[in-house]
Amino acid sequence: MSRPPLPPFTTQTAIEKVRLAEDGWNSRDPDRVVLAYSTDTKWRNRAEFPVGREEVRAFLKRKWVRELEYRLVKELWSFADNRIAVRYAYEYRDDSGNWFRAYGNENWEFDRAGLMTSRHASINEAPIAEADRKFHWPLGPRPLDHPGLSEMDL
Repeated sequence: MSRPPLPPFTTQTAIEKVRLAEDGWNSRDPDRVVLAYSTDTKWRNRAEFPVGREEVRAFLKRKWVRELEYRLVKELWSFADNRIAVRYAYEYRDDSGNWFRAYGNENWEFDRAGLMTSRHASINEAPIAEADRKFHWPLGPRPLDHPGLSEMDL
């Protein structure tokens, strides 16, 4: 199975890969999202270390049960050969109606087929007032005309 764009990345293909990842995560569909990862992918996500698609799928299912109204924006930070670094922010509410914004960085590594073999995420989050939300588009992919992180000064 191939998952274009493929490494080695150019500026354009790295930006495209980041946007495809963002759109996938904004779908909040674990079955769709795991297809971007190799069958033996290795993650570090906060204090969790899922290995393989099935553990990643279980992780994502738990995540999106807790993180309601999830909306994510990713931005390319750097890239070289088969690696991409991104920064991102996402907003969600919990089942009590409390809103949060999370900020993070990820380092990705891809195999020749364009599947992510490793994902190292560092994430911080803070409570926000509903009035302070910045991501208001309908659930699903971020509209093409919605500003990115740099434009929003995040």
